[in-house]
Amino acid sequence: MAHSSTTAIDSFDRKILNIVQVSNRATSDYIADQVGLSPAAVQRRLKRLREQKIIQADVSVVDPRALGYAMTFVVQVTLERERVDLMHNFKKEMKANRSVQQCYYVTGSSDFILIVTAADMAGYDTFTREAFFDNANIKSFQTNVVMDPVKVGLSVPIDEHAE
Repeated sequence: MAHSSTTAIDSFDRKILNIVQVSNRATSDYIADQVGLSPAAVQRRLKRLREQKIIQADVSVVDPRALGYAMTFVVQVTLERERVDLMHNFKKEMKANRSVQQCYYVTGSSDFILIVTAADMAGYDTFTREAFFDNANIKSFQTNVVMDPVKVGLSVPIDEHAE
C-alpha cells in the first residue's frame, strides 16, 4: 500500500516498528528504553503510525496446529477469463473464506496464489469443491502441500538507519 509523501518515517519510528513486529505487547516503557524516547513520545508515535495505517493491525499469531488445522496448502489458481467483474468477485470470495489465510493476485502463469489451511485432506477437498468446482470462471488450480513451514510471518525488514 502506497503512503503519501507527507508520511515521514524517521529512525525512531523504524526502531519502534521493529520492536512491535516482534511483539505488539511490548510496553511503552520497554520501547522507550530501547529507542531512547519517553513513554509518552512512544505512545504518540504508535498512535500516529496506526492512524496512518503504517501499522495495519495488532493481532495475535495463533498456531493453526494447536486448533486442529494441521495442513497448509499453497494453491495456484488460473481464471478462465480476466474480466474485471469476475476478478473482483473471486477476490471478494477469497477475502470472505476463512480457510484462505493469504491471497495474492500475481503475474506469471497463474492469476492468484493462495495460502490455505485445513484440518486434513478431506477438509481441503471440501474447500476446493466449494471455492473452485462451483465457480465456472476457474480454469485450473494446482496445489502444493506444505511439508514443513520453515518460516511463516508478515514482518517487514526495516532498516533503522534509513531516512
